[in-house]
Amino acid sequence: MPSSDYIGRFAPTPSGYLHFGSLVAALASYLDARAVGGRWLLRMEDLDPPREAPGAQAAILQTLERYGLHWDGQLVRQSERHDAYQALVQRLFDQGLAYACICSRKQLEGCGGIYPGTCRNAGHGCDDAAIRLRVPQLTYRFNDRVQGEYQQHLGRDVGDFVIRRRDGLYAYQLAVVLDDAWQGVTDVVRGADLLDSTPRQLYLQELLGLAQPRYLHVPLIIQPDGHKLGKSYRSPPLPGDQATPLLIRALRALGQPAPAELDDATPEALLAWSARHWDATLIPRSRTLAESQLR
Repeated sequence: MPSSDYIGRFAPTPSGYLHFGSLVAALASYLDARAVGGRWLLRMEDLDPPREAPGAQAAILQTLERYGLHWDGQLVRQSERHDAYQALVQRLFDQGLAYACICSRKQLEGCGGIYPGTCRNAGHGCDDAAIRLRVPQLTYRFNDRVQGEYQQHLGRDVGDFVIRRRDGLYAYQLAVVLDDAWQGVTDVVRGADLLDSTPRQLYLQELLGLAQPRYLHVPLIIQPDGHKLGKSYRSPPLPGDQATPLLIRALRALGQPAPAELDDATPEALLAWSARHWDATLIPRSRTLAESQLR
């Protein structure tokens, strides 16, 4: 792919500060773009204000800058894109491709996360209701650049999924598809926890006639108890004064060896070297990676 055609992005959620698992995903996304002279965009996925940690957005931006992960163009905030999301939800509803659902969480407790279609043909109005997208009884598959072939039967494994919540907040699946297309993203590099979201996004892209990007899902960094590093498990935020050693550790997680002479390099120098030597085929072909193995 010519360098001018590559557009990647990093899209953190400001429900907490960046942690080591975030760094691994951000670094993979950054290097995959820079290795071919591509653009690397930053999008703040601030769709859920009640879950947003005070000061998290500013802290995320500051950490990326300190770690030398400088993005191209203007920062995009999903909170400023509500009109576009609403227009799409209304269009899908008007076309009969989506419908209103008034099921409560309690009603769906025994469904194993797969919506049984209770409201599919009920004809509810949009007020005080979630909006679900009708999915076909089809298998969607794609070839991930690291994880290999992945497939999912949307009807059996997912069911009709929410694109706008009952409280009026827009769902990740809808926003990410619309924004990736709007920003011209050609390559999505992110954590393997989002692997099973990809078939839903492929279906939405197909439904809307949008180009489908290439996907690369890097292993999740997990703690000794098996939980992924994340904001909900109080993973420590990235310290501002440890950029180079933590970038080297993140490179190790991605299977990218860095010579010892870079141990004292600036983050920018380390990243420039890493972009020149980036090889995505060396990323471990696993869904998870134990943090303890990287110390």
